Amino acid sequence: MSTLDWSVLFFTLVSIAVFGIYKTRGQKSLESYLKGNKDNWWTIGLSIMATQASAITFLSTPGQAYEDGMRFIQFYFGLPLAMIIISVSFIPIYYKLKVYTAYEYLENRFDLKTRTLTSLLFIIQRGLAAGITIYAPAIILSTLLGWNLTWTNIFIGVLVIIYTVSGGTKAVSITQKQQMAVMMGGMILAGIIVIQLLPISFGEAMHVAGKMDKLNVVSFEFDLADRYNIWSGMTAAVFLFLSYFGTDQSQVQRYLSGQTLTQSRMGLIMNGFLKIPMQFIILFIGVMVFVFYQYVQPPVIFNQVQTEQLRNSEYAPELEMLEKKYSESFESGRATYQEMLAAIDQGKEEKANELKSKVQSIKSEQNSIREEVKSLIVKNDPTAETRDTDYIFMRFVMDYLPPGIVGLLFAVIFSAAMSSSSSELNALGSTTTIDLYKRSIKKEGTDRHYLLSSKVFTAFWGLGAILFATYASLFENLIQAVNLLGSLFYGTILGIFMVGFFIKWVKGQAVFIGALMSQALILLVHFKNGEGILGFHWDIGFLWYNALGCMAVMVFAVIIQLMLPRK
Repeated sequence: MSTLDWSVLFFTLVSIAVFGIYKTRGQKSLESYLKGNKDNWWTIGLSIMATQASAITFLSTPGQAYEDGMRFIQFYFGLPLAMIIISVSFIPIYYKLKVYTAYEYLENRFDLKTRTLTSLLFIIQRGLAAGITIYAPAIILSTLLGWNLTWTNIFIGVLVIIYTVSGGTKAVSITQKQQMAVMMGGMILAGIIVIQLLPISFGEAMHVAGKMDKLNVVSFEFDLADRYNIWSGMTAAVFLFLSYFGTDQSQVQRYLSGQTLTQSRMGLIMNGFLKIPMQFIILFIGVMVFVFYQYVQPPVIFNQVQTEQLRNSEYAPELEMLEKKYSESFESGRATYQEMLAAIDQGKEEKANELKSKVQSIKSEQNSIREEVKSLIVKNDPTAETRDTDYIFMRFVMDYLPPGIVGLLFAVIFSAAMSSSSSELNALGSTTTIDLYKRSIKKEGTDRHYLLSSKVFTAFWGLGAILFATYASLFENLIQAVNLLGSLFYGTILGIFMVGFFIKWVKGQAVFIGALMSQALILLVHFKNGEGILGFHWDIGFLWYNALGCMAVMVFAVIIQLMLPRK
């Protein structure tokens, strides 16, 4: 990167952190530290969006669109419905009880052990997710910038810890407004530049994307193993969103800081209806990068550090041969694309479809060459990670965007990592303090003591996230990894709340046992997914874990309650 890029990157990150510390200095009460300063609806909405829009969103989503098209957008189709349900059913109860955390409600409704169990489930999955949230951008950025991975983890983590511990919820909300502006401003600017860099017209680019099935926004095919279709988006994903936005403290804490119940509801609804356009823009940028690389030859492997290592190894002659073969295949593909566009312009649809089949055959050949290169990378370094989807967008940024914009796009990734991490650490600190420490360990303490405890726990979870990030390993796709981790626990957590809200005659003992059984069932389903057990076979997408876990808790709790002796 140029000096200008470095200046833009560090000025953006440091100024946001310093601004957050400055605006939240002097926090002296536990309430102001955990609930902030009564935000308006648009601050709440931006904070909710920034919490969900992690660095993984901006790293993985364009790469996912590059490889799989726009169909990931269906994952968010159920979001507005989930926001309406939460606004009607969840938020009024939280406001009525004046809770610090969502899990306080569960003791009022059930008992202490149910509250503690749910808090621990949240802490386990969110504590691990916080590590992935830091690790995800760190491993990509350290590779692209040539930084040491451990120091990159520490840089992101420590920066977040400083202002989150200093200012609490208010610092998170204030900094997230600036971070959201940087994130969306940077991505929209990148999208405009990508379109300007296209060697063909925008209309022709849309034809290419359409013919290559990259604009497949909606799929009506019902398949439980398929994560992204209209059915999973409007059913399974709704359960995930209900749990994430309705029971996950990292999100609940965002709207508990609202001035009024109405302001919190408006902020949540704002998120529900703006998130889909935001994801559409990010996915569409990935599709345009795909079109660009159909006319400008991409690297065989987007993680160029690995190809450089291969070029300096004993396998260099084989790599050179494969790269030459890839170049020849690429030139053939580019010529075929031009023929296909000409056929479309002339209205020769049958000819265009024939050429599409030829292009797909060439793409298959190129994928085979890529797999051969990946096998060489593994031969050279058996521990090497060869999946490079998450490198696609930032590799394009570094190679083709002008100075200054490159630094801004790196600032987008770092800002996204900071915004999500700060919310997670803030929520982990408050849940540990309120639901575990204050409730079960030290019940009698001053407000100042619990304020200090919350800061200590926030810092503790921050250091834990850095430690986890340092020893983590790259998943197949980072955005899928986070959704999978949430899906393993969110269904059970949501089921507990759904019983509390809607099945009033079920008591604490029944829902506690039902939750344990449900969590065991979900873990069994996941680890035996695609294999089966005792003659039963199943293969379902992980988004369905949310619906299964929720329904299992409700069914188990009802059955157990009926079996328990009446008092």
